Amino acid sequence: MGITYKNEIPYIEGQNLVDLTESIQTPFYVYSQKRIVDTFIDLKKKLNKDIYYAIKANSNQAIIALLNSLGAGADVVSKEEMQRALAAGVASDRIIFEGVGKSKSEITDAINHNIKQINIESIEELRLIDAIANTLNKKPRIGLRVNPDINANTLDKISTGQKTDKFGIDFDQLQNLCEILKSLKNINFEGLSCHIGSQIFNLNIFEMIFKTMKNAVQIFQSNNLPINHLDLGGGFGIPYDNKQSHLDINKLSTLIDSIYPNPPFKISFEPGRYLIAQAGYLITKILTKKQNGGINFLITDAGMQTFLRPAMYHASHKILPFNNIGKETTYTIAGPICESSDIIIKDIKLPSQTKDNFLIICDVGAYGSVMSSNYNSKCLPTEILVNQNEYAIIRNAENIEEIIKRDKLPDWKKN
Repeated sequence: MGITYKNEIPYIEGQNLVDLTESIQTPFYVYSQKRIVDTFIDLKKKLNKDIYYAIKANSNQAIIALLNSLGAGADVVSKEEMQRALAAGVASDRIIFEGVGKSKSEITDAINHNIKQINIESIEELRLIDAIANTLNKKPRIGLRVNPDINANTLDKISTGQKTDKFGIDFDQLQNLCEILKSLKNINFEGLSCHIGSQIFNLNIFEMIFKTMKNAVQIFQSNNLPINHLDLGGGFGIPYDNKQSHLDINKLSTLIDSIYPNPPFKISFEPGRYLIAQAGYLITKILTKKQNGGINFLITDAGMQTFLRPAMYHASHKILPFNNIGKETTYTIAGPICESSDIIIKDIKLPSQTKDNFLIICDVGAYGSVMSSNYNSKCLPTEILVNQNEYAIIRNAENIEEIIKRDKLPDWKKN
């Protein structure tokens, strides 16, 4: 499953990629529907727990709707993501609102939509929700995101569960929170959640998370605050290269059952990257070749404006050529953006490439298009969903005229 070559032509499922480049301007993202479906079904079967798709990984409406059709709920971190989930057909009682900085407007919208749960991340936010709910004469369901102070041993930029991170509520504050919860009249306390970061492969870390959250559950239960829902986050690791293997979900499931045998509450997870990263590919065209300082550069039309992960996280992705024949050469692949950090990969060996050849950047379904921008006034990329030998454009590329129309000349108002 993935890229296959037939007569030296690359395919995704039954779709010829050469044909796509003849009708669609590069760079563009293309996703395998089969890979998304198969990954979700496999994860759901092995975990046997509720799954709330973390929309921030890829917020395309078609992908949200596809996962919703398979039974996934939605984990959102903004009002806009909530609007996307609702527009894609996700029922309001299948939406969980996370986020360390929710505005009054966002909280109000979440309450009015009667979503499944708002997970609060500070005592101040808890009191704000109670006050807004009182004004609206409603009692929203809320959860508390716990900061378990556990090091995920992952990249510091995607670590979210240590005491020095901005996310969640210190474990040491939970006893005090129980007293505050009992004093509030305008909320329904549902349960607890946590999420300590992404790209976790070590089962020992998950064991620490699960045991810490079990201790948190016991604190609330001992204060006569029953737990109806325990959200254990996401962070399931996926390999971006051949040096790492997938997290063993069967072993993870066994671990959950050993720590939570017959729990009196529902357990859920909120994966994003795990579900869609390896279903996505970025197709880019080589604009020119050049050599500086003995380095063979391939300059492509996809750069940090299209795909930010290499520049932001120093992420390394597998890259495959359309042209898979020829003498192997070592290249550095760079984008067109006027930044020295616009490097996609260094020292990659590929068959000899020329101007106008195409390359495939793999495993970009998560944190790919969703993080693209108009930097250097570049246009956002087209997104395509492939189903067997058919494809559908699920987001059109903008043109510069549309971008220009967004900005308005000043119409000064007197104060």
